[in-house]
Amino acid sequence: MSAGDTNDPDFLAQRFEAHRARLRAVAHRMLGSATEADDAVQEAWFRVSRSDTTRVDNLGGWLTTVVGRVCLDMLRSRKSRAEQPLDTTAPAPAIAATPTAFASAFTPTPATDPEQDALLADSVGVALLVVLDALTPAERLAFVLHDLFGVSYEEVAAVVDRTPAAARQLASRARRRVRGADVPETDRARQRQVVDAFLAAARDGDFEGLLDVLDPDVVARTEIGVATGAAAVARGAATFGPLAGVGRPALVDGAVGFVVLAEDKVERAFKFAFVRDRIAAIDIVTDAERVSRLDVALI
Repeated sequence: MSAGDTNDPDFLAQRFEAHRARLRAVAHRMLGSATEADDAVQEAWFRVSRSDTTRVDNLGGWLTTVVGRVCLDMLRSRKSRAEQPLDTTAPAPAIAATPTAFASAFTPTPATDPEQDALLADSVGVALLVVLDALTPAERLAFVLHDLFGVSYEEVAAVVDRTPAAARQLASRARRRVRGADVPETDRARQRQVVDAFLAAARDGDFEGLLDVLDPDVVARTEIGVATGAAAVARGAATFGPLAGVGRPALVDGAVGFVVLAEDKVERAFKFAFVRDRIAAIDIVTDAERVSRLDVALI
């Protein structure tokens, strides 16, 4: 594709449509509303159609930042009027992975591609949105763009009008809040009980027991797959009973979870997020490089 092609109206419209699903996923994660997400994507198209794109090298990345700016404006406007999105109780359109994808992801694998990133973000339901609503607009944007969609801190900084270092701090602060690093000890003790119940049910293959501790919109994320909804996650969890049997309870990056050790080294880690005393998200890390970067404390 030549640089000049991107400024042809018909060609640009085709390229925009090719990215629409990903852009809508970004907007939905930012805004928590399907209606507002559609509005944000449409506004982004208006801005894009009036812009000179001949010097844009990475159209997908550029479109993501445009949508990010639109969403940031909408969030700031919402905060100033103390508004809430109309459909915060409705989960994002889910693209559910199969239980097989969930179970098979415990083997280390290369990093996911952009399509998988979009799948992950578009499969997060109400549970994560509840947590994201507690973030400031800038924190929310930094976390969603960087952690869920892999946008660089330099690009995030341009959207929020901060330095890259400040954008990194925004994402880090949001990440701690999302992962529950500041959870009171009393709540953490309750979360440990929920995780223990989850592990016991997984060891026994107790499907109903797993459903009892999972949020209906729970998301299980791995390096190669995503499972959404309590039934799919429970079916997947029931297949790793042996791992649950040898797992050690731990704080993983400040969040309650468990790890599997091999020769006293962490081989894989499971991190949990909670909503209303139920497991809302499970992050399963098996890639050796990612595991090495985790902050793990056995409990």
